[in-house]
Amino acid sequence: MATFEDRSNTALLVVDVQVDVMGEAYEREATLGRIATLVDSARAAGTPVIWVQHSDQELKRETPGWEIVPELKPRASEAVVHKNYGDSFEATDLESVLDAAGVGHLVVAGAESDACIRSTIHGAFTRGYDVTLVGDAHTAGDRSAWGAPPPEAVIAHMNLYWQFQGAPERTAAVVKTDDLVFGR
Repeated sequence: MATFEDRSNTALLVVDVQVDVMGEAYEREATLGRIATLVDSARAAGTPVIWVQHSDQELKRETPGWEIVPELKPRASEAVVHKNYGDSFEATDLESVLDAAGVGHLVVAGAESDACIRSTIHGAFTRGYDVTLVGDAHTAGDRSAWGAPPPEAVIAHMNLYWQFQGAPERTAAVVKTDDLVFGR
């Protein structure tokens, strides 16, 4: 139902699962395991997997901390989008990658829930995409020392409000890894 014509395909968008981003992430191993399940399922169904990799002044490109975690490896045939802002669409080639693949629906997983995940799902939705957030496959670090809620509350809040997001000709949803089936 996305606002695009001739873009009925779905893609899995894996956001910022990088060594330094995931280093102190809430439920790191379990979240990475669920993301690996999603990646395997998408690949088996022939659904494109698109990786997003962030860099900025603190997370320098081509450093060990910038690399995607060793538990997950993009295939040479899979797009890797490099970004410098929270929204994975901002000043990147993500839109052209999705257009070339005929994608109008994004399934999103990764990090950080209250930053790049939030920015990316809102950015996709306002650009006309249907967006499914995988509720048990996104995570955040603990920023409670700076006044943020604990990560489990951040994740729960994202899942709560995203399931009620709405706009004409677009859908928003939250699903669990085990309930997601690619290719149907």
